[in-house]
Amino acid sequence: MNKLYFGDNLDIMKKLYYNEKQNEFIDLIYVDPPFNSKRNYNVLFESADLQNTKAQKEAFSDTWSNVSYLDTFNEIKEIDLNLYNFLNALDSINISKSAISYLATMAIRIWYMHKLLKPTGSFYLHCDPTMSHYLKIVCDLIFGEKNYINEIVWERSSSRSSISKIYRRAHDVILYYSKTNNYIFIQQFVELSDSSKKLYKNKDAKGYYQTVPLLVSGKRNGETGQVWKGIDPNFQGKEGMHWVTTPLKLDEYDKNGLIYWPLKGNTPRLKYYLNQSPGVPINDFWKNIKLVQGKESLGYPTQKPEALMERIIQSSSNEGDIVADFFCGCGTTIAAAQKLKRKWLGSDISHLAVKLITKRLIATYGEDIKNTFEIHGFPKDLDSARELAAGVKGGRLQFEEWIIEVLLHGILNEKRNVMGYDGYFIFDINGSKNVALIEVKSGNASPAQLNHFIRTVEDKKAQMGVFICFADQVTDNMKRLAKKQGWFSEFYKKDKIQILTVEDLLEGKQPDRPASRIEIFKQAERQKTVQGTQHKLEL
Repeated sequence: MNKLYFGDNLDIMKKLYYNEKQNEFIDLIYVDPPFNSKRNYNVLFESADLQNTKAQKEAFSDTWSNVSYLDTFNEIKEIDLNLYNFLNALDSINISKSAISYLATMAIRIWYMHKLLKPTGSFYLHCDPTMSHYLKIVCDLIFGEKNYINEIVWERSSSRSSISKIYRRAHDVILYYSKTNNYIFIQQFVELSDSSKKLYKNKDAKGYYQTVPLLVSGKRNGETGQVWKGIDPNFQGKEGMHWVTTPLKLDEYDKNGLIYWPLKGNTPRLKYYLNQSPGVPINDFWKNIKLVQGKESLGYPTQKPEALMERIIQSSSNEGDIVADFFCGCGTTIAAAQKLKRKWLGSDISHLAVKLITKRLIATYGEDIKNTFEIHGFPKDLDSARELAAGVKGGRLQFEEWIIEVLLHGILNEKRNVMGYDGYFIFDINGSKNVALIEVKSGNASPAQLNHFIRTVEDKKAQMGVFICFADQVTDNMKRLAKKQGWFSEFYKKDKIQILTVEDLLEGKQPDRPASRIEIFKQAERQKTVQGTQHKLEL
């Protein structure tokens, strides 16, 4: 099955490589890691317009400078001495520690990606010009200089706005490496330009065509050429001419009406039809892929266009191959791989990114898509949920975050310790925005705490309140107290205060509320195909 991982990709790759012995199983790896830019990347949310509430959540940050890079150095020294010597040399000269830490963080991850890549596999590293020159040497050391294929320049902006004392920065760099010389490469093409199409100015019953030479200069296989239909290549203006193909093939061309005989002279040419042309082969300067626009945008600041990923996937993999992205963000690589009938593996250090990808796939293909992939890294049973609640489970995920953002699709309250509620979700009724506050208790839930939450719901003028705790904490007094608050709406007859248990949520139960058109994440467009089957889906 396809797999989506929440967690540090280094831990995930080590587990795959050492514990599960899954080395050399991926056909294509593309990664677009956070650049060493000292800025945060955010996922944007629908605002509930609540006082003192941030309507956005940090998805992940550039934290390279906070990494204990000397520990990483020592780990690299154990697995790749050449790589260690290079990074250690940089560390000894006047280069910022932030840059060194970033490179060490990336180097060890690229090393494990190389181990997971098939011998026929390809690796694409998306980076900006501030780090690409260092990362290229890192990749040379890991993949080998001979396996460097291209430095692709993606023109991500064609704006003509002027900036003083600088040439406008308008491109990113994608470094392209292979595991061995036996890598998959399928040439891609772009449509011919209008000026190129004008070269096909002749027309016959088969369509528009241009003519190309059948005689060219230079010796072929040590011969100067053979006579065909009485034409000796050596007497066509200069010695050393030859036919571009064999006389037998020329006879076949002639029989099929593909030879053009000019009125003047006796040097035939070959007809080449416009409908035969696949287009112009793509080079390493990609200027015809625009940034994310319109319906494709999910509000993710670093989102890359699907057209970019489709080009890479179609160039370096076949249907059924495994495509991996270990910094998958909002899931553009995964979305493109799914669309192109590839298997996929994705990971991200943000649980919000994992949630966004899941929502994106469901929005595009429908609920059935959930049966085609597994999510790893979240609690899956009551015991692991209790571990997380007790704070004994390692990692970056907090119990409240898991409940609110992963299970309830809500928004975490950044000031939950002082505002009386941990999070919220929003829903609409006939175009009117409604707010449901969420309170999460990891233990020791009581009627007094529920009563305090009820007062908070009233003070904030929220339409609903959802109180979460483990089942063994719920008492009859708490149930009666919640029921006494009545319905939030006489028409919909939904309880204003609802108690849900962690066990309920693990079984898929959600708060009882009217169906809502408001979603936290922007919705992806629906596709009309799922796993190669044809059926109509609503847009």
